[in-house]
Amino acid sequence: MRQSELFAKIKKEAPKDAESISHKYLARGDFIDQAASGIYSFLPLGWRVHKKIENIIRQEMLSVGGQEIFLPVLTPKKFWLETGRWQTIDPPLFKFKDRHGSELALGPTHEEIITDLVRRRVKSYRDLPLYLFQIQDKFRNEMRATGGLLRVREFIMKDLYSFHQSPKDAKEFYEKVKKAYLRIFKRCGLNPVAVEADPGTIGGEMSHEFMVLSETGEDKVLVCKKCGFAGNIEKFQDIKICPKCQSNLEKFSAIESAHAFYLGTKYSSPMVANFIDKKGGQNPVIMGCYGIGLGRLMATIIEANHDQRGIVWPIEVAPFALHLIPVGGSAKVTAATDKIYDSLKKAAMDVLYDDRVEKTPGEKFAEADLIGIPTRLVVSEKTLEKNSVEIKKRNEQKTRLVRLAKLSNQLLSLAKQ
Repeated sequence: MRQSELFAKIKKEAPKDAESISHKYLARGDFIDQAASGIYSFLPLGWRVHKKIENIIRQEMLSVGGQEIFLPVLTPKKFWLETGRWQTIDPPLFKFKDRHGSELALGPTHEEIITDLVRRRVKSYRDLPLYLFQIQDKFRNEMRATGGLLRVREFIMKDLYSFHQSPKDAKEFYEKVKKAYLRIFKRCGLNPVAVEADPGTIGGEMSHEFMVLSETGEDKVLVCKKCGFAGNIEKFQDIKICPKCQSNLEKFSAIESAHAFYLGTKYSSPMVANFIDKKGGQNPVIMGCYGIGLGRLMATIIEANHDQRGIVWPIEVAPFALHLIPVGGSAKVTAATDKIYDSLKKAAMDVLYDDRVEKTPGEKFAEADLIGIPTRLVVSEKTLEKNSVEIKKRNEQKTRLVRLAKLSNQLLSLAKQ
């Protein structure tokens, strides 16, 4: 894409209310735009990142046997009454009445809706196990929306729901999803810690949060470096000694980036989601649920991958793989860069071409560092004298020249790193 056509106005200053690094850089780079507290528009750069994160998550959910569905945002009151959460869920629901006087809520989570779907379709043990996931809008009636995308009121979440005939099968799948989550985070350039956590308003018998250690994180986690135990301080109340090996625990700030719940029969029992077992008996379905907020994950990636100049996107989630920048503005440089751009497009390479004539080289480089595309290609009179292009990776200081004849092979190699 030509940068002169990109719908983005990069800014030198962050909004005054931006406190987190991710909020500052996403706003300055025009990845997002704030409509109101906790409510954001995703602009082309931001949406490209969001969609790449979405695709990674979708691939990993399909790899564990998930089937993708799409559930309604508008959720009827009757389902919430069955589980008793119409009044008790925290944060409270966004509630309203339609023109007929029927009460509805904007869905912050979908345990009730999915359990109703399954109870009307799953009748026998032969129908189980079953794994259903969606990637969809959610609404949380937060009292304090802060940190840009880290705590919002409207967001897109992936939630996977699993249904089993036995606790053993449910817990085995729980561990399988935990491994899939670790693969997702690795592909996004993160190395989280799975910590034992309080199930909170979702409930259930067991819960793990996936925490990325960060000084800007609102959560506090306790970690044992000897045996690997990790727990949220909300559940373990700032204990000093590891409950598993009796070693000293260390406390860290962290950002919660995903959550897994072993629900058991918390929803299937009150909603009478039963199946007939091999002996002909009626049993409630055993459930699990697993959530990742895509916007929060996007912000967390930046919190863990940045420097003082801007974002350093991991290759799989970057808005573009390559940033092509001509320097000098001569007809020779422009013609050569146009030719390179055309060849990169023909090779199906994901490239942003900074063809803006009103920007100085210094401004172009500063903005390139801010938006954080992994590989920068610079074309100038000096590089063309050597029939070359200058290549610089965003996370490195060094530059190197690559001859034009070998450029495609070099870029394909970089894309795999």
